[in-house]
Amino acid sequence: MENLVGTAQGFLAELAANNTRDWWEAHKARYEAGLKAPALALLERLKPALAEMTGHGVSTKLWRPHRDVRFSKDKSPYHTHLHMAWMLDSGGRQQPGMIFGIAPDHATAGLCVMGFDPPVLADWRRMLDLDAARMGGLLAEAEAAGLQYQAPELARVPAPFAADHPMARFLRMKSLFVTRDPGAGPVADADLLACFRAALPVLRALEPVL
Repeated sequence: MENLVGTAQGFLAELAANNTRDWWEAHKARYEAGLKAPALALLERLKPALAEMTGHGVSTKLWRPHRDVRFSKDKSPYHTHLHMAWMLDSGGRQQPGMIFGIAPDHATAGLCVMGFDPPVLADWRRMLDLDAARMGGLLAEAEAAGLQYQAPELARVPAPFAADHPMARFLRMKSLFVTRDPGAGPVADADLLACFRAALPVLRALEPVL
């Protein structure tokens, strides 16, 4: 896996500068051999470790390179990133995932819920409100380990919660991403697993409402 990040970043930088169907067709074999095949192998390779780490069943997902441009002003046909996920099946209403993303100039790994379903979001907000001290401690553990949360999607704290609520930042989120760069230089399996392990307190905080 050590060569995947560098190979992917080089390819994606070229794609960003030549995002056309003609260029893609001429270089598709490079994508298949240098990005897709190693990514699929990585997904399968880490499944047992993640199942043991999280205590959940694990399925895998590699996002396709083609963009859905039907409702987008940007008609570029291909994504200029490589994203993959290990989806965790706890038998609940919604699956969180451990994610690994590679872009031309950076890589990130961590935990995500890619958009809370409405009933889950309502229960998540209720738990943030009623158990703010415990939840705040769990969510802060990830930041202490070097992970960062995405910016909230909402500009204001939703009703009926107070604008100065101690969990205001998280109440304004409609999804949850907590990630960090897996490390400078070649990235090994152990580097990714370290990112995922650092995100475990957030997973444990989420589990009661998923």
